[in-house]
Amino acid sequence: MRVLIAEDHVELAQDIADGLRDRGIATDVAHDGEAALRKGSVYRYDVIVLDRDLPTLHGDKVCVALRDGRSDARILMLTAAAAIGDRVDGLNLGADDYLAKPFAFAELVARIQALARRAPSGPAVLVRGELTLDRARREAERAGRKLSLTRKELGVLEVLLEAGGGVVSAEELLERVWDENADPFTRTVVVTITRLRRKLGQPEVIETVVGAGYRLR
Repeated sequence: MRVLIAEDHVELAQDIADGLRDRGIATDVAHDGEAALRKGSVYRYDVIVLDRDLPTLHGDKVCVALRDGRSDARILMLTAAAAIGDRVDGLNLGADDYLAKPFAFAELVARIQALARRAPSGPAVLVRGELTLDRARREAERAGRKLSLTRKELGVLEVLLEAGGGVVSAEELLERVWDENADPFTRTVVVTITRLRRKLGQPEVIETVVGAGYRLR
């Protein structure tokens, strides 16, 4: 899962991002509306946490622009206004959910996870052959054997399962599982795939498609 936090309060945005990353969620941050729209249009996010009162470009306009741009991301709108009318306005603009400030971090995480399960990327539990991945519990199994995977290994497996046997490039894995700070020239994807293969055991289920990427057999 990859999430964008669009929040102009720098400390709050960083606290949220750090908390999500601790839970294995690749997270980017934008501190104004223009940056949020730019990143939301360029990168493929599962969920965008969008503060309504952003500088440079109001959160309402960001929401409408993302929807008009056919972004597949689910939008969770944040605002200090707690009136029902404000919630309705945000939902009418195309937001998928609404959370008033101040909020409990645990609730924010639960809302994000719920929205991600509703995203076009697939069901709550992914299954292919002997492999099973429960997105909500962040647990994976092969033939009933629980797999001890790191957050990144779990993220890579999730993207490969979503592809349903289709080829996924290293660039897409880097974009979906890591955040914008990841070095595109690093071998981190190759290293993570190697470790994941070893943990999945025999026979190997991850196939390298030369010049294209990886897929599940």
